[in-house]
Amino acid sequence: MAEKLAPEKRHSFVHNGNKVFEWDQTLDEVNIYINLPPDISKKQFYCKIQSKHVEVGIKGNPPYLNHELNCPVKTDSSFWTIEDDIMHITLQKRDKGQTWASPILGQGQLDPYSTDLEQKRLMLQRFQEENPGFDFSQAQFSGNCPDPRTFMGGMRSG
Repeated sequence: MAEKLAPEKRHSFVHNGNKVFEWDQTLDEVNIYINLPPDISKKQFYCKIQSKHVEVGIKGNPPYLNHELNCPVKTDSSFWTIEDDIMHITLQKRDKGQTWASPILGQGQLDPYSTDLEQKRLMLQRFQEENPGFDFSQAQFSGNCPDPRTFMGGMRSG
């Protein structure tokens, strides 16, 4: 049932009319997807993940991404892979349940409506995680949704 509460679609980060990357999030992680140029060896790409910074590029060239992250991540459980010409960066949230408006600090922020939808989806994910026998996929909130990170004493460590 938890898969019903997975992100329905990825958000696009667009700069100067070009899609830089797509992203989505769960209670635990933020995922960034970057389409790579097909004519460059996969061994040429690199990704450096720090607690509040990410850098992506091709070795010997200026970085493609070199930005502060919106929120801190756990570097020991964050990683990146390349599959089918897509770099997939998995950032483990330091604060489980925190709703990110964008992976990149101050850029590409979701509008307030989209941020609210993300927060509601993450709150339902939290309910599902804490109550595995119930199906929350059709649940709705009336009014403001509580913060999934702090609601009723905060997230339980799993």
